Amino acid sequence: MPVESRRLKLSSRGDADVINITDEVAEVLSGLEMRSGIVTISVIGSTGAMTTIEYEPGLKQDIKDVLDRLIPAGHYEHDRAWGDGNGHSHLRSSLIGPSVTIPFNDRQMILGTWQQIVFIDFDNRPRNRQLVLQFIGE
Repeated sequence: MPVESRRLKLSSRGDADVINITDEVAEVLSGLEMRSGIVTISVIGSTGAMTTIEYEPGLKQDIKDVLDRLIPAGHYEHDRAWGDGNGHSHLRSSLIGPSVTIPFNDRQMILGTWQQIVFIDFDNRPRNRQLVLQFIGE
């Protein structure tokens, strides 16, 4: 089965910045020859995560609020070792996960009506990020 790899570059504000990338992934998919398969989207880095949500202001804030309660910024062994204050960022990222896989048919991703693909940057500062899109199909 053929594999096509692409990279997506984006800038984030950090601090649980939620960025909708659904349209960008769909645009890349529309330019490929493959019609059916899966796309896996992975973040390069250990303080970002990938998931799907209904991308709306309330849920964007809810994600931040829930993770602030579950894994607050604070004093973690990582912070003591590296002094960068982002131990909570690594823990949040590992909880959500670094990638998401979405099926597609006829060059259309199979997503629910209110389901969008999002990147969440948990780092404690703005970052330039890269995502890897790997399409596998025919």
